[in-house]
Amino acid sequence: MAAAAGTWAFSRPAVERMRRLLLEGGLATDCLQEAMADIENDEKTGRFVVGRGGYPNKQGIIQCDAAIMEGQPGRFGAVAALHGIGTPLAVARKVMEETPHSFLVGDGAVAFAKDQGFTVEDNRSMMSEQSTEAYQEYLEKGKSLKKHDTLGLIALDTFGNITVGVSTSGAPFKYPGRVGDSPMPGCGLYADKEVGAAVATGDGDKIMCFCPCFHAALLMKQGLSPMDACQTVVQDILQRTGKENMFELGIIAMNMKGEVGAASSMPFPYCIWSQGKDSVEQLMQQC
Repeated sequence: MAAAAGTWAFSRPAVERMRRLLLEGGLATDCLQEAMADIENDEKTGRFVVGRGGYPNKQGIIQCDAAIMEGQPGRFGAVAALHGIGTPLAVARKVMEETPHSFLVGDGAVAFAKDQGFTVEDNRSMMSEQSTEAYQEYLEKGKSLKKHDTLGLIALDTFGNITVGVSTSGAPFKYPGRVGDSPMPGCGLYADKEVGAAVATGDGDKIMCFCPCFHAALLMKQGLSPMDACQTVVQDILQRTGKENMFELGIIAMNMKGEVGAASSMPFPYCIWSQGKDSVEQLMQQC
């Protein structure tokens, strides 16, 4: 059973791409990376806080975070505060496959990317007209942006492999070096071949305090459906924080049968596909 899922409505082209690749017999990790790169490297989707065309930090530099996790134990790679590269998830995969490490950040991540043959671009080529204008408005008027979209994808292939990946340019106008939940295992993403995978999106500075993706996987391991697991995670956080302090959080989980569930604290569109269905569905999760 092959299946694919993505956070937010703008993930639909990526989920469509994964669908085609999975039906052609592609491996989960390859399909996910290829589909992710289409969004990461397109400046038109940068407004969704992803990759090229994303929002820069306070110094005007786009710094991206990305991570990939396979269901096999110990298969994880991540980068953070990576600048000048339009496909940061590809670098994260290289960290997973080509080093004894799991996480590289900042200048170290950039140096590693160069060693792996990636071209590091000038920051100006990473900016779009829209992100440049938004940054100028921030400098002139101090106008910040509350955007927490990011892109999270899950792919399950016909061979029983499951992979989850996340990529983001991070909170607009963040402090240089700031890292949110997205590349953190258990926080922004988690995968376990015995259970399934989960991916989160929202206010990363808050999400990382609750490890929602690991929690969702643990609940599925205990027998809950993906939908029940996600709803339990959100309700648990809501109980702990109180309604007045609840933050933006959307979470998707997929089990090894290809079943998908979601829950959120805000209106949260997401996209899914499973083998046997002719097209990708866009669903809306209400808080």
